[in-house]
Amino acid sequence: MTSSTERTVPTMAYGIHPAERAHRLPTALRAPVEARTWRELAYLLLNLPMGVVGFVWTVTMLSLGAGLLITFVGLPVLVLALGGCRAIGYAERARARSLLWLDVAEPGPVRTRERGFFPWLGGQLGSGVNWRHAIYGLLHFPWGVFTFSVSISFFTYGWGLLTYPLWRWVFPVYFGQDGLQLYGDGHGGGWWLHTPADMVLCVAVGGALVLALPWTVRGMAHVDRMLVSGLLGPSRLADRVSELESDRGAVVDTAAADLRRIERDLHDGAQARLVALAMDLGMAKEKLLQDPAVGAAMVEDAHGEVKVALQELRDLARGIHPAILTDRGLGPALSAVAARCTVPVAVTVDLPARPVPAIEGIAYFTVSELLQNVSKHSGAARAAVDVWQTEDRLMLHVSDDGRGGAAVDAGSGLAGLAERLDSVDGVLVVDSPQGGPTRITAELPWRS
Repeated sequence: MTSSTERTVPTMAYGIHPAERAHRLPTALRAPVEARTWRELAYLLLNLPMGVVGFVWTVTMLSLGAGLLITFVGLPVLVLALGGCRAIGYAERARARSLLWLDVAEPGPVRTRERGFFPWLGGQLGSGVNWRHAIYGLLHFPWGVFTFSVSISFFTYGWGLLTYPLWRWVFPVYFGQDGLQLYGDGHGGGWWLHTPADMVLCVAVGGALVLALPWTVRGMAHVDRMLVSGLLGPSRLADRVSELESDRGAVVDTAAADLRRIERDLHDGAQARLVALAMDLGMAKEKLLQDPAVGAAMVEDAHGEVKVALQELRDLARGIHPAILTDRGLGPALSAVAARCTVPVAVTVDLPARPVPAIEGIAYFTVSELLQNVSKHSGAARAAVDVWQTEDRLMLHVSDDGRGGAAVDAGSGLAGLAERLDSVDGVLVVDSPQGGPTRITAELPWRS
């Protein structure tokens, strides 16, 4: 998880909308009139008033609270100051979302172990998120002055000089002078922009400033993105705690589902068969005294049922944790799974050592489930499994030449598999266009 992201359109990794990309003009020429430039310019111009509000509130209220610390009143004032900083942060995140297309997650509420006014007061004063909002209020003011000054200077001088030949007529008509005065000595001497050479110079300098404006704006807006995401979002520790809580829930749900599956298999399979077998043996015992031939036949049937029950128990044990995986490792275990697949499967395992049993088990069941999908849904003629290690990751790649169309949809088997991998910091990537082929890659942390 991340605390801040661009909008979900893939081409907007840097705040660029797809509609802004379909142009034949070079980027340098169209950048000054792109919507992105105007959005980011508006954001930078608003930095000054927002910076003034944040700075004045932060400095005034923190100073007031610090000065009143000799009395109890100072503590609530400091909490009020931090609460106001968080409110300003809320407005800043909304501004960044609308103009910079930067989504920053809302930081969670301050949690305290005990209830009551004083624990709440201590939690607010000890919250790193609150103080990061206050730091933002202090830092954003000087940065806002700088960005406003640079942005307004580039904009006014650039477009003003570029279009100067169009509005130079204002000076002789309304001011009685030939053009814009750049220099005057007060005695009739000076330099007015009015000659053809002056016009060319103005257009050249203005054009250079206009072309430089978008890149200057984007550079400063990038700094603003870092300030907002770094100071106004949830902390990395909070993100990690939230992620671990979510992963723990997924692990608990998966374990509960596995237990229910095992209970169901035992109840509907082996247990029911053993109950029927006990009844058959009881009837055979009675028949052996009355009609030995019939009793012997019933014992023979019961013997067959015993074999079937044992096979079901072996299959159930294999579903929990196969003995071949424990004894021989991932390569032989995956070869055994591939042998049971309805299509030919080429298995390649290249590992320098065995990972820890937990990771090895998840890798085994991941490939097993993917091959079951190949057998049931793909309509493939052949498939392949590749397993290797790269740096600190265990890589699994399962491919087939089937009809494709696999997707990690809510409620699907692949969605559950992705959640199981995510619970151990793993990743599942599915590439399965309609018509095939299907290529599914899973990453797991390497722990040996």
